[in-house]
Formats: sequence, C-alpha cells, structure tokens
Amino acid sequence: MQPNTSFDGKSHTFSRNIYGTTKGRIRLAVLGRDLDELLQTLPPRPLRILDAGGGFGPLSQPLAALGHRVVLCDLSGEMLALARAQVEEKGLNDRFDFIQGPIQSLSAEDLGRFDLILCHAVLEWVEDQAGLLATLHELLADDGHLSLMFYNRDGLLFHSLVMGNFDYIHADLVKKRRQKLTPGWPCRPEQVYRWLAELGFAITGRSGVRVLHDYMVDRQVKAERPEEVIAMELAHARREPFVHLGRYIHVLARKGAGPAPG
Repeated sequence: MQPNTSFDGKSHTFSRNIYGTTKGRIRLAVLGRDLDELLQTLPPRPLRILDAGGGFGPLSQPLAALGHRVVLCDLSGEMLALARAQVEEKGLNDRFDFIQGPIQSLSAEDLGRFDLILCHAVLEWVEDQAGLLATLHELLADDGHLSLMFYNRDGLLFHSLVMGNFDYIHADLVKKRRQKLTPGWPCRPEQVYRWLAELGFAITGRSGVRVLHDYMVDRQVKAERPEEVIAMELAHARREPFVHLGRYIHVLARKGAGPAPG
C-alpha cells in the first residue's frame, strides 16, 4: 500500500492554523454552501455519510446535527480523539462511528455503501491518488455523491509566479525543507478530472477555495475585513478563471452518471 500522511503530533496546530483563521472560514463557507445546495437536491431522509480522512470532522459534524449518520475515518488517533470530544460535547455520539486507519483499508463488504462521501484536503497527502479515488468509488452507493476537495497545483504555481519564487518553480515546486503542513503531492486538476471520468463519475459542480485570499497584497484588508473577503470568495468561487486559481478546488461528482464534462 502506498504511504499516507498522519497528523499525529500536529492535530492542534492543524486545527488552529487551518480552521482558526480566515483561510479556514473561507474553506468552511465554500464547502458548506456547496453541500447545503447538494442536500437540497436529495431525498429528505437521513443519509449514510463517510468522512474519509476527515480529521476532527468540521464538515461532518454539522451534517450529523441535521440527522445524518456519519462514519469518520482518519489515520491520526489524535484527530479522532479531538473529534470524539467535540461530538460528545454536541450530543452527537449516536450519529457517529469512528475508524482509525487508512482510507484504503475500508471496504464496502465491511461497511456497506454510502450516499455521500466527503474527502477534503486528503488527496494531496496520498501518493497513490488514483488508487484512493478507486477506493472511494467502491464505497459509494450507485448514484451516490462524492465531495472532493484537493490542493491545486496550478494555483500553487500561479501564486509562485506572481510572488517571483522562480527558484521554487525551477525546483518543480518541491521545497528544500519539507514544511509540516505542506502537502507532498499537489494535484493537477486535469488529472483528477480524468481519473474521475475513468471511474464513471460525472462532475456536477466545481468551486475554487481561496481564489482571492492568497493573492491579496494588502494583508490589513484580510485581517480587518474578513467578512468582506469571505463574501468576495463566495461571489467568485464558481466563476472562471477564478475556480482554477483557487489554492484548493472543490468538486462534486455523482457516481454512475456517465463521463465528466471536458
């Protein structure tokens, strides 16, 4: 099995540095809007949801609060401990099951299939990305939906260009010293779309995440006017060319619906 990345030893840093900032609020706002709109198109019944590599479950906890049943899988025991504490505090214990281990170890034979799978900011931490997507496809029910957010290599490249980090570009976007929260395998969108199409997914929606924030020169605007920044992100997240300039791209895809659009 190809290596995955565990966040043991980094769980609180991850929670604080990602979700305790405007960057995290943008992520939650964009993903939350996309998922809310998806749920409005589905039958009004409790769904079986897999939060694959979901950490402490920042997106699946609100879904459980709506009455859906969640299986939260993560490689990090620390992340799952944080998730359990938050779930217990919110009184959602009866709607969650927790599995510690790699996503690739999950099977439909053991767990059944899911109506919705969340896989957010995971793909870029896994070397065998095509294999991970195949696992998610197998775990998804026919006509089920995949919510996939991945670290966008094109956005990383463009940001490096506008910042003049040419040495980094010449090094093929590989840092000399590995940073703790820098993904090892940034994703090329066209490759991810190709893999999804080969598996029989149809892409039903795309949003960029942080399509403006990371390019803003005036840091004071980001610090003092976060609500306006988030509003602008939401206004431009689905518009080209901004979608594919996002630091992340969020894709909604339906299983068994034919090839994805080119």
